[in-house]
Amino acid sequence: MSAARPSRSRLRRALLGVATVVLVAGAAFGARVLWELHDGRDAARPAAQLPAPSAELVAQGAYLARAGNCMACHTARGGAPGAGGLGIPTPFGTVYTTNLTPDVQAGIGAWSADDFWLAMHEGRSRDGRLLYPAFPYPNLTHVSRADSDALFAYLRSLPPVAQPARPHELRFPVNTQLALAAWRTLYFRPASFEPDTRQSAEWNRGAYLVQGLGHCNACHAARNVLGATRNTLDLGGGLIPMQNWYAPALNSPQQAGVAEWPQADVVALLQHGVAPQGSVVGPMAEVVLNSTQHLRTDDLNAMATYLRGLPQQPAPAPRRETAAAGADRLARGQTLYANHCASCHGEQGQGVPGIYPRLAGNRTVTMEPPANLVRVVLAGGFPPATAGNPRPYGMPPFATVLNDDEVATLLSYLRSAWGHQAGPLSTFEINRYRTGSTGGGY
Repeated sequence: MSAARPSRSRLRRALLGVATVVLVAGAAFGARVLWELHDGRDAARPAAQLPAPSAELVAQGAYLARAGNCMACHTARGGAPGAGGLGIPTPFGTVYTTNLTPDVQAGIGAWSADDFWLAMHEGRSRDGRLLYPAFPYPNLTHVSRADSDALFAYLRSLPPVAQPARPHELRFPVNTQLALAAWRTLYFRPASFEPDTRQSAEWNRGAYLVQGLGHCNACHAARNVLGATRNTLDLGGGLIPMQNWYAPALNSPQQAGVAEWPQADVVALLQHGVAPQGSVVGPMAEVVLNSTQHLRTDDLNAMATYLRGLPQQPAPAPRRETAAAGADRLARGQTLYANHCASCHGEQGQGVPGIYPRLAGNRTVTMEPPANLVRVVLAGGFPPATAGNPRPYGMPPFATVLNDDEVATLLSYLRSAWGHQAGPLSTFEINRYRTGSTGGGY
């Protein structure tokens, strides 16, 4: 009996220690949440009286807005540029973008450059209210103060539009500032871009654009159940929530890594949307259309240098066994390919350079997950119209031509033809992508 007492005593001390750690951690978490909620700003203070910005600063800001693709989100279909109102669907509800025009009541006409910097760097509105990270401030916090001021000058030059902000349609408790403060406590800290002194100036410029204004990580990273990425350096690929598109890993040679590409081909893909290795479709086509095709060649080269220098990761483990789909099914898939695809993509999947992409050796065909392959077949694929490719050839949708079983049979053939070794697809999987029930990425 006496020998057991010290053991129980040690157990009590251990439990007390654990409880103390939990209480301290909980108190620290609560304090951080309260700090996030406290802003100390006066929402009723008068509008800022600002001098007119120089033409040079406005032009610089317009260029940076292109680099950040700001207007793509802050312009509703058919609406005035920058007036907001575009709905961004998320797994938690719909977030509506805000009015960035200089209207005093509805837009940012009452803001100062300090107010705008607060939004960019800390994710807070002029009155201290916490902003939702659909506005990608986890990336934009790396933007320099000088570039923030230039962006603000450009936005002040837009025609003011009296379009009030539309309230978000988010579920409880996500629609509360308390929940947003807790999220930020876990996943966000204001930061600044720190150049890597071991790298060239061009590499660092590319890192600044990719990590910050370009916010590439906002799509090209997996998100957890609370919608957060690991960090802004994560470019390991992820499903884009609610869109059924997969933003492939930029650091994987099996997905979208470009470490082995010639520099000129990476620049061509960003500038024209097409390169000898393939073309962009889906959300990336919109990025090229609205943003990267308008960037200077030096900045495109900087981005290409950074992307080519990313440490390459091994291919992820396949989610299924790559067993053969069966001779009969592959024969039916080959027939479907001959009837619907070979006239453009060639009998051996060789494609037509600059017109129809090759399928033999195409990473999209064998990629895991197969979201983009299925999406292109069902909904079509359309590269952007750019100065270097003004009349791109698109692929028509086959959603009304082929049923789920036929699509699964066709794609299973493609993923095993011409030396490919990717696993077959099931009718159930195709149906999930067709109906949008794939989980949205987190």
